[in-house]
Amino acid sequence: MTVLHVIFLVTAVVTLGAAVMVVTARNLIHSALWLILSLFGVAVIYGLLSAAFFAVVQVVIYIGAIAILMIFAIMLTRRVKQDVGSIVNKGWWLAGLLALVLFTALVWLFSTWSGFRTPLPELATDVDTIKVLGAALVSPSHYVLPFEVASVLLLAALIGAVVVAWERKS
Repeated sequence: MTVLHVIFLVTAVVTLGAAVMVVTARNLIHSALWLILSLFGVAVIYGLLSAAFFAVVQVVIYIGAIAILMIFAIMLTRRVKQDVGSIVNKGWWLAGLLALVLFTALVWLFSTWSGFRTPLPELATDVDTIKVLGAALVSPSHYVLPFEVASVLLLAALIGAVVVAWERKS
């Protein structure tokens, strides 16, 4: 086992642990801080995969903008309350059983897949991957439609957030 394998395993465990803490923390601020740690773990994994652009985007956009914006929104909201109820609902056993079945199915699927046993081809050193990614995002034959659909969904979410936050005068 190489040093990169150890770094990957430690990062994966920390990222998954932080993700669990995001949904189980009782304090909303603590949950947002665990989210930052989880997103940073994803950025480290991107770095280990030699995807420096995605690692930087993960840190700048998701940690630097979205997570910090969430913390500001939580702190500036007048109705910040700590959850005092149970964090486990009545159907937890069904969700756990479903998660175990799906996990087992994924482990079986990936263990029988030949893609894990074949090494990936090396990228040519003279290829500018960011330029290729940018061209693919705006090319009509590649990813322009999903890119635009994501833009419309984000706009709809923004409008929905404004409508929800709008204070109605009585």
